[in-house]
Amino acid sequence: MRYRKFGRLGWEISEIGYGMWGMAGWTGSDDAQSLESLELSVELGCNFFDTAYAYGEGHSERLLGRLVAAHPEKKLYTASKIPPKNRKWPSRRGYLLEDVFPPEYIREMTLKTLENLGLPSLDLMQFHVWEDSWAHDERWQRAVSDLKAEGLVKSFGVSVNRWEPDNVLETLRTGLIDAVQVIYNIFDQNPEDHLFPLCDELGVAVIARVPFDEGTLTGTLTKDSTWPPGDWRNTYFVPENLHASVDRAEALRPLIPPGMTMPEMALRFILANPTVSTIIPGMRKPQHVRANIAASDGQTLPADLLAELKKHRWDRTPTSWSQ
Repeated sequence: MRYRKFGRLGWEISEIGYGMWGMAGWTGSDDAQSLESLELSVELGCNFFDTAYAYGEGHSERLLGRLVAAHPEKKLYTASKIPPKNRKWPSRRGYLLEDVFPPEYIREMTLKTLENLGLPSLDLMQFHVWEDSWAHDERWQRAVSDLKAEGLVKSFGVSVNRWEPDNVLETLRTGLIDAVQVIYNIFDQNPEDHLFPLCDELGVAVIARVPFDEGTLTGTLTKDSTWPPGDWRNTYFVPENLHASVDRAEALRPLIPPGMTMPEMALRFILANPTVSTIIPGMRKPQHVRANIAASDGQTLPADLLAELKKHRWDRTPTSWSQ
């Protein structure tokens, strides 16, 4: 495992982190398997773990707490997220801060997360949705500053709404946000336009999420793919999205180098960008952990392949199903 600086905070973070959404909220989750996978990731050098209260109403946070407690000899960086009070993902233009992140609620949910983790402090707390129109609202600013001052939270971040990487730029300029979590992959390259340059300028850490485009870039989906009732992917991969996604993934197959898989190529594309501090693929099974962490070996994709992959940029805008 190779490590990168986590923005201006200077933490040494594994460039392959761990996204824990799939351990609560996706069908097929199994706690024993999840804990086995988490343990393996620590053994292989992973030290950054991203969860959220909304992942099973604290279930994923409790799993992370068990992992940290089992490794008092290691520094494992913990990151979680405050769900919107109105429980609506993503936020929409016109939403009011008092309905989504009132200051007393920011504190309440931070304390709940710490209770779930069984820890006195959290390395990174993030807002799970965001509107840049809230940037200069002193209510959230005071709440964030107070939690930091009290030592309950070491840093604060924003998880940017899907396909809206510019919807945080003014907020970053306040200097109160230490990290931004954004969708960045072979298809979603638009964070490179404005967000990444500003993060470089301000020393804001970048967490790249959804590296496999919710599964499209694993190369395993077909236009007939379905999921069990209640699985989130049923509402995301509506035919309009599923068919277009599969077509675009198939167009990548001729570019995969011999001996490489599509997921590996997807991870190496992201790792080629030095602005990215860490990638957080979901890893529910040990074989996923081994495969994903193996991409952190310092070997980069050839320049001509990176140039070809750049041509597969897919600019999308939020829809009723994008969530």
